[in-house]
Amino acid sequence: MGFLRELGLTFVPLFVAMDAVGNLPIFLSLTQGITPKHRGRAAHLATLTALGIGLGFVAIGKAIFLLLGIEVADFLVAGGIILLVLAIKDLLTGKAMEGHDASSSGMVGVVPIGTPVVVGPAVFTTLLLLIDQYLVVVVILSFVLNLAIQWLLFKQADRIVKFLGNTGVSAISKIIMLLLAAIAVKMIRQGVLTIAG
Repeated sequence: MGFLRELGLTFVPLFVAMDAVGNLPIFLSLTQGITPKHRGRAAHLATLTALGIGLGFVAIGKAIFLLLGIEVADFLVAGGIILLVLAIKDLLTGKAMEGHDASSSGMVGVVPIGTPVVVGPAVFTTLLLLIDQYLVVVVILSFVLNLAIQWLLFKQADRIVKFLGNTGVSAISKIIMLLLAAIAVKMIRQGVLTIAG
């Protein structure tokens, strides 16, 4: 039961930070005009890129902190501010980041879909905080499960958008961004209280 509890406690923050549903419109717009086969290839490359970068960050993120002399509280405040800015930007403008032009589905699958859309500042921040509180194996499993969900959504992107409609996808994305903003405020508060204490 303890393992399942930790899995749930690590899965939910990563699910919110990754915003798998909110990434759908970005994925569709960046892969617009390409064949379903190439869109599927972009989904595979995006997932593999996100997995590699995420696991690499889990492996060396702490070492970078030690090398630069950064405390977890410092990262809490900095990461919280970044997440809050991304959430506010998305809520006000409808997009957290600017789109990029790419000439092929392979390139678009790696950048910007794999990173920073799927694995970006929000996921990096969440991963670092979680590995500080829970078993690394549990955090990695939660990360992989979230990536599997993201991959499934990308593979079924056309059907999901048809079912929910553009308005439905936008509404769900906004709710997720509100939750992300709340998490960002919590992170800033925790960081400030840790520094002050």
